[in-house]
Amino acid sequence: MSEVRFQMVTQPTVISTFAGCGGSSLGYKFAGFRELLAVEWDANAVLTFRLNFPGVPVWHGDIAKLTGAGCLRIAGIKAGELDVFDGSPPCQGFSTAGKRQFSDPRNSLFKEFARLLAEIQPKVFVMENVTGMVRGVMKQAYLQIVKTLREAGYRVKGEVLNAMYFNVPQSRERVIIIGVRNDLGIEPSHPKPETESISVQEAWKDLLSQQVPPLSRCFLEAVPKMKQGQSVADVTGGTKHFQTVRIHSHLPCPTLTKIKGGVGFGSHIHPTENRVLSILEMKRVSTFPDEFKFTGNYAEQRSRMGNSVPPNLMRAIAEHVRRQILDRIGQ
Repeated sequence: MSEVRFQMVTQPTVISTFAGCGGSSLGYKFAGFRELLAVEWDANAVLTFRLNFPGVPVWHGDIAKLTGAGCLRIAGIKAGELDVFDGSPPCQGFSTAGKRQFSDPRNSLFKEFARLLAEIQPKVFVMENVTGMVRGVMKQAYLQIVKTLREAGYRVKGEVLNAMYFNVPQSRERVIIIGVRNDLGIEPSHPKPETESISVQEAWKDLLSQQVPPLSRCFLEAVPKMKQGQSVADVTGGTKHFQTVRIHSHLPCPTLTKIKGGVGFGSHIHPTENRVLSILEMKRVSTFPDEFKFTGNYAEQRSRMGNSVPPNLMRAIAEHVRRQILDRIGQ
């Protein structure tokens, strides 16, 4: 009888920093990765993460107080062994929706990411942030970020990707920075668009009308007058609530953001009903599974999705990293 040999297929590993409720983690899981550690400070996000990823250790606290040695100890690995180090440092200081202050202290959190990167020395890192960091005056901050990441020992490349071309019914542009450790001799690259855009109508085709919190009083008169694509400002002549828009049925959803103020402030209005989107509708346009468990009130649940990398976008990135980088190591 001829000898039959079996080759053990091991799962690539990932540590996720600024993990939020687990949007990136879900993408890595879909791509076949094994998460060794998640790092997050927000209590609601941590509770949500633990409900959905009970087997993943979580560091709940200030990332500035976490050492690379601590990460390695919790993950049970040595420096240089981790496949992917992932992170989405808070981006409000770079956001085009805000004032974009170069000195905003939230812009410095990437330094904690870079510090842990230099200590852990993974094969690859993936860093996500808003497009505001590569535009106008903030581009200097982006160049400093790239310089810092290169100094940690990596070949670095950043590209703007829109989630709507990666099986996500949401137009959400993000800067994706990928780095490959210098000694591996492989240039970083990014996935190419996979799909045409998906409309909200298609994403919601099997959903019935949803229950949502009532609109705040200041929106009750304006919202019924809004046509698809119009904002509150279009029907009132003001500018105060310019981000509150009735979305198009036949287009992807605009970028979900955190709620600021009452229900309706900065929200998306349903294409044909005079209400905000339900949690289930937002799950669909963010590509969280229907069964994914969120906690807290409506604003907290929406904020978790507004702060997350859409899982399907991260799955495409993770699959590309695995196929084009990790699988080529040692060839």
